[in-house]
Amino acid sequence: MSKMMMVFCSFPDEETAARIGREIVSEGLAACVNLLTGVRSIYRWQGDLCDEKEVLCIFKVAASKFAELETALLEKHPYETPEIVGVDADRVAEGYLKWVVG
Repeated sequence: MSKMMMVFCSFPDEETAARIGREIVSEGLAACVNLLTGVRSIYRWQGDLCDEKEVLCIFKVAASKFAELETALLEKHPYETPEIVGVDADRVAEGYLKWVVG
């Protein structure tokens, strides 16, 4: 059976996250996306210390579609260098895995 990944990507606000999330799911690049609001990110960017509110998205995707998802996120995302982190899901309920990977 195919493998599944969870892909983490943060966005500047809920509207942007929801719009891009809907596009990604509509295009068949992910089966599902969860939007986690209330995320606070502290990071260094171009020499400055930043402390920002963000929305974290968790995309559920067939591992075979990661490259396509990454390309789409890079094209659609408002950040110059968006967080795109794919993590292999080692243990997934069989029915859910079948749904995600198609």
